[in-house]
Amino acid sequence: MKPEEKSASDVEEAKSQPSLAKSIGERVRAYRARRGIARKNLSAQSGISERYLAQIETGKANISIELLQRLAQAMVVPLHGLLPALGQQALPNSLSDLLHRLSSSQLEEAYQLLARHFAPPRTCQSGIALIGIRFGGKTTLGELLASELSLPFIRLSQVIEAQGGMKVGEVLELGGQRTYRRLERQALEHVNEQHPLSVLEVGGGLVTEPETFQKLLSSFYTVWLKASPDELMRRLMAEGDMRPLEGNNLKIAKEDLTRILTERDADYRQADHILETTGRTVEECFLELVSVSRPVMAPFPAMTTEVNRTVS
Repeated sequence: MKPEEKSASDVEEAKSQPSLAKSIGERVRAYRARRGIARKNLSAQSGISERYLAQIETGKANISIELLQRLAQAMVVPLHGLLPALGQQALPNSLSDLLHRLSSSQLEEAYQLLARHFAPPRTCQSGIALIGIRFGGKTTLGELLASELSLPFIRLSQVIEAQGGMKVGEVLELGGQRTYRRLERQALEHVNEQHPLSVLEVGGGLVTEPETFQKLLSSFYTVWLKASPDELMRRLMAEGDMRPLEGNNLKIAKEDLTRILTERDADYRQADHILETTGRTVEECFLELVSVSRPVMAPFPAMTTEVNRTVS
């Protein structure tokens, strides 16, 4: 038995503190989802077996501080972020009562109002950045927009690969999340300096790095290309890209996509504009994207691009 795997005494001790173990497990799983890290990759980076990671995430393991620290380092999150916020201050009763009376649409409106009111001040934005999960349409729409505005289209992943001297997958495999996030931040700084007037496509997980994301928000007008899990799965299958599928399990893949979107939702919503792409053609999405970009990048040339494909 590996040192991190459960013994009978571990099981009994974990049972005595089920709420704490479950809370820690939920936080580990949430951070893994936000980062978009497969359990297999987290196992390799942390040195903790996949089996034990599954036990941790389901609240069935009595994890030690040492192992928790290894997980935090592998995911590049603070250790305290994986611990439950004991004694956290509750919302005032009046505010809690008000929120409970609101409908889903009203809660969404309230969130947007609060986010805009308390958003940090931004410097002058010069380019357009497209954010969101893979298969959201960033490449398709980004290339069209760049052509329409006569601007360079830049994929941040390609800048990372050029600066790191290897493919993104190799960076993550050899250097882990910490190295990748450092190169990602440096790549964004490079684009800010060399190509401030550009259409930029960034990786879906960039929003999970607060410092890097704030740099993006302060330098670019950001658009979240949003899509439902069902739509993303349809596009994934159409492209034949099985990378997100662990064991080719479609159900698990959809659950993972849903969890990632849920965990990143608050981050993505900090974008200047949310463009829903579900069930829409490229032409419909492109026209909306140009319409919101025009005030930022005006004057634009006349729209002549012909598109009628489906976003992919």
